[in-house]
Amino acid sequence: MEPFIVSARKYRPQTFKDVVGQQSITNTLQNAIDQNHLAQALLFCGPRGVGKTTCARILAKQINSDGTEQENEDFAFNIFELDAASNNSVDDIRNLIDQVRIPPQVGKYKVYIIDEVHMLSQSAFNAFLKTLEEPPKHAIFILATTEKHKIIPTILSRCQIFDFKRITVKDAAEYLKYIAENQGINAEDDALHIIAQKADGAMRDALSIFDRVVSFSGAELTRKAVTENLNVLDYDTYFEATDLILEHNIPNLLLLFNKTLSLGFDGHHFISGLASHFRDLMVCQHPDTITLLEVGEAAQQLYRDQSKRTSPSFLLQGLDIANDCDLKYKTSKNQRLLVELTLMKLASINFDGEKKNPESVALHNKTIDFIAPSAFFKQLPKAPAKVSENNTIVSKEVSNQKIQAKATQENGSPKQPEAPTDVKIAAKTEQEQVSLKTKEPEQVANQNTSSPEVKEIAKKLTINRPTKRVSGLSISSLNAKKQHELNKIEVVIDENNLPKDPFTEEELRKHWADFIEIIDKKGQKILASNLHSDIPKLKENFAIHLELPNGTMKKEIEREQFELMEYLRTKLNNHFVHLEITVNETTVTKFAFTPEEKYEKLRKKNPVIDLLRTEFDLYL
Repeated sequence: MEPFIVSARKYRPQTFKDVVGQQSITNTLQNAIDQNHLAQALLFCGPRGVGKTTCARILAKQINSDGTEQENEDFAFNIFELDAASNNSVDDIRNLIDQVRIPPQVGKYKVYIIDEVHMLSQSAFNAFLKTLEEPPKHAIFILATTEKHKIIPTILSRCQIFDFKRITVKDAAEYLKYIAENQGINAEDDALHIIAQKADGAMRDALSIFDRVVSFSGAELTRKAVTENLNVLDYDTYFEATDLILEHNIPNLLLLFNKTLSLGFDGHHFISGLASHFRDLMVCQHPDTITLLEVGEAAQQLYRDQSKRTSPSFLLQGLDIANDCDLKYKTSKNQRLLVELTLMKLASINFDGEKKNPESVALHNKTIDFIAPSAFFKQLPKAPAKVSENNTIVSKEVSNQKIQAKATQENGSPKQPEAPTDVKIAAKTEQEQVSLKTKEPEQVANQNTSSPEVKEIAKKLTINRPTKRVSGLSISSLNAKKQHELNKIEVVIDENNLPKDPFTEEELRKHWADFIEIIDKKGQKILASNLHSDIPKLKENFAIHLELPNGTMKKEIEREQFELMEYLRTKLNNHFVHLEITVNETTVTKFAFTPEEKYEKLRKKNPVIDLLRTEFDLYL
């Protein structure tokens, strides 16, 4: 049985044409050899497994070839490899310098390959400087390192530097496909792409992973076998997660995350992979950027299909949410909850990138011109209204209908209720309704509408709104304030039709206590405490009297009294209930904090305590 040779050694390139992913460097070295422009010291730097040592060996072999040697000649007597990781002292460099003086016995050059040269000590670098700058004509030095920044500048200035790049996923996958065909292995393109991605730009790592997966799956190399053996999340998981996000299916999305955790993956891996999936969907949305997608052709088609069902705004917001979770993951004390909360946020985004329940109408680029009347005014009975000089409203009911209709017409709400027959003011067509909203009063009045009533009442009901917001300290603001005063609508309500049922002080206090309990549960603790500071007293003309210890509490209650009055008027069925608040600062309770103050307070309540203190000779 022949011994097994790993693919990284078995398929090590023997010529510059076989080197994968470093075409610019190999062409430069080949031309330098052909034109005899080769420097005496070369520095190969780059990440691991990209071909630095391989190119050094190929270079050493080619510069000694004259066409008469055998095909398998490796010129072992002319090539010296030194591992600077274990031979990094001054003595090792001195022994190397002594060998440099001896010319080669076979070939033209002696090549010294020093691997991991950044591991040399400072004194070894200094001992190497002179020989590196002026070596014998038959000596060429090739230095290889993965950390160029650790090499002293005096060494860098004496070398011709070649920067090796990471091998792309496409190049690595193509080379793996070539090796699989040579070994008679049927490999899926997606499986080879996953191996190339896992190698992270290192061809040696890709070949090592390839050997491991082949040992697991045999002659059939499938994507499923690769994902199971490498313990990586298959992109099918992310396709399914994205579909659930687009469907706003939070329960199944959380179950999918739980299934992923049960397979041994952590939440950080899942959320970072989901962010990468969103990135891949975004690059698929433009034909120029689809080349950035480093997957097989079958997977590319899946990405194209799903990208058509997503919008750029959705993907941008999804990337932002996933990236925020990625940043917070390591510092979070409940990491699973953080990822689950992130998934809930993602599933709450619409296709256009907006939340399902926007917190503000500003998200829709819409504005509300009017605020609908409160529930209190909705409960008032019909009553005639007096017309003011500047603006006119025929009745309370009509005004409410007009304001509600104007506030909801732009949002596509149901049609506004029809006004009473004595004040028919609704336009007959939708075009007339739009003109009533957008045109000036004079234009509406002079418009050729079908009814003269529409002209007259539209002229009266049109409200002049300011076209822009102005500063509170400008002349424009003063003019706007004056215009606002002129545009005030004076409403006179017939008080004879309003409810005026009598009630007792006990009923008042009962509903008062109920209201305090309601707002306390709602979280309005300060208002509840202020209302609880005094017991309400019923005065003449249905006045509710409160006596408070300071003016601040009075202002707080007056500012929030509308909800209280609306509640009491509804419960007591009396519209004429009103609040009267007085301030009596002498009623402020003084609390005892120090021992002396506590003793004085007790002594005032019971003077015998003072006798007790003197009898037993007590002191504070």
